[in-house]
Amino acid sequence: MTKTFILILLKWLLLGGLIGLIIGSTTAFLLTTNDWLGEVREQNSWLIYCLPLAGIVLGFMYMVLGTSSGNELYKGNNLVIEAVHGHHPMLKRLGPLVYFGTFLTVLFGGSTGREGAAIQMGGSVAQTVITYFKVPNIDTKILMMSGISAGFGAAFGTPITGAVFGMEMIALGRMKYEALIPCMTASFIGHFVTENVWGVAHETFIIQAVPEHSIGVFVKVIFLAILFSLVSVVYCQLRHGIHTLSEKLTKKNHMIRALAGGLIIVLFTILVGSYDYNGRGLDMLEQSFKQDVPSFAFLAKLIFTAVTLGTGFVGGEAIPLFFIGATLGNTLYQFVDFPLSFLAGVGLIATFCGGANTPIAAFLLAVEMFDAKGIDYFFVICLTSFIFSGHHGLWPSQTIYEPKSRLFEIAPGETIKNAEQKKRNKNLRL
Repeated sequence: MTKTFILILLKWLLLGGLIGLIIGSTTAFLLTTNDWLGEVREQNSWLIYCLPLAGIVLGFMYMVLGTSSGNELYKGNNLVIEAVHGHHPMLKRLGPLVYFGTFLTVLFGGSTGREGAAIQMGGSVAQTVITYFKVPNIDTKILMMSGISAGFGAAFGTPITGAVFGMEMIALGRMKYEALIPCMTASFIGHFVTENVWGVAHETFIIQAVPEHSIGVFVKVIFLAILFSLVSVVYCQLRHGIHTLSEKLTKKNHMIRALAGGLIIVLFTILVGSYDYNGRGLDMLEQSFKQDVPSFAFLAKLIFTAVTLGTGFVGGEAIPLFFIGATLGNTLYQFVDFPLSFLAGVGLIATFCGGANTPIAAFLLAVEMFDAKGIDYFFVICLTSFIFSGHHGLWPSQTIYEPKSRLFEIAPGETIKNAEQKKRNKNLRL
């Protein structure tokens, strides 16, 4: 028994470490390239007008290099979740394709983030390791989770969060703790390689002050968490609605779909009169913790990102959710008597938690990102946001093993997508 345990432990450490080593290097490349492309776009504002052409290239690439319908690659992180559940093997070429697609989106001004590419590359690398080492089916799910952990931990410089995120992301109400060792190994090594080997620095968000403890303060914090969770629901529903409508109108011709999305983003950019909502928007995100930002910034970013990703451009959604939540918190500063940086931090964490449906990972993210300041507040914030966001989320393929409340009549094992569809059908019958 002891010998078998040691052998299994060594296997998880070696395979998880290998995945972390590769993902740490590829994520360093992703972050460095995205930073450089962002600077190029900022110095050449005319590049935004080429976004529709970039959409045609991206759509063509996915339709040719994808499956017969070209549709699967557009599932993004949903494809990784489905691979973890064993619905199909992960496409090994997904990682390189989504990297190139993210580079195109960032260079030409689409509103996107980074973790989507890192997570999908993590799944792609994990699938390659599984195939090369002929890993049995019973262990495939665990290694796929470790690929997710490595991607998230390396992308944000939060290895503890990454370790848990890989286990928590795929399902609501259930975590496979057997995957803890490889997920933790992959996340910590991925983070170490990204920061210490390749010297990639991550953004820092500092909470300057935290409110004094009182019942009134906790009531306000809970109210704010509910508000931010509802904003995350609005984003998710709008993004998925645009995705469904754009596919229907273009009959899943992804070149036309992305072309139209690019034209809309160009039009919105002209109407807003600012390039702050193109690309990742890291400058305004950091600014929201220190000084005032436009009061409509959160709404602009919400719409820009929903259109960008809903029409077929690729990238992550964590940073856009960070942006939406932090800038909304900044706007609420004039109405709520809390420190500015604290409000921005509450918005960042609560909005991300509501969209990702990962309360434990979101809480750990707050601990790592804000050096454990306001830890008791953020614990309440994450639980509240998770509950009040309902069964909505960024990834429709997430499985609901346990509903968030008995009030939700959802069968165990249902996906978010199917649960929402059944709810709509029920409302129509009524």
